[in-house]
Amino acid sequence: MQHIVITGGNKGIGLALVKQYLANGDKVSVLCRQPSAELADLDLTLYSGVELSEPEKIKEIAAKFADNSIDILINNAGIFCNETLDNFNDETILKQFQVNSIAPLLLSQQLLGALKDGGKIAMITSRMGSISDNSSGSYYGYRMAKAALNAGSMSLAKDLAPRNISVGIYHPGYVQTEMVGYGGDISPDEAARRLSGLISELSPANSGKFYHSNGSELPW
Repeated sequence: MQHIVITGGNKGIGLALVKQYLANGDKVSVLCRQPSAELADLDLTLYSGVELSEPEKIKEIAAKFADNSIDILINNAGIFCNETLDNFNDETILKQFQVNSIAPLLLSQQLLGALKDGGKIAMITSRMGSISDNSSGSYYGYRMAKAALNAGSMSLAKDLAPRNISVGIYHPGYVQTEMVGYGGDISPDEAARRLSGLISELSPANSGKFYHSNGSELPW
């Protein structure tokens, strides 16, 4: 039995990942702002009231985990806004940097003592963070924040290599979630199945690589 810690596990892809790992017989801890009714009914450890835009909250929650107690950390929580040149909002851009790039890195850093040697960190990013794959423009905050997350995740992979901690950087696909108005082409359950498979295959040999959930490697 592994101990899996998942952020943003109250709905969408996060909730599907929670159910996937529970079905596997693993121990699951969830960090979220507000639990959904479905999440609250599950047999897991729940840390609610976690606001990822507040660094002190992240540090406070991380201190609750014992040393060498976590096998896999999945940084799944994120927010999505669209800024255009005609509808520019520096506040939402900064908020996306805080939640989508700084918070996952800070939580990972704060949990290093709790993460076992040979453990794994999964960053749920987006192909919208790919610079060379940008064919449509706009979405300034989301694209920049996810690109920053990708860059930070690569540094994390290099820095944690001496402990054999592997870092996976994953685009979940176009998933039918609230974030995209449920207009995706795969279900959260399918995304969770694919992501958990990639995490299972994550090792020092492929640490720091950027993958689509379908298994193809994505360009930076």
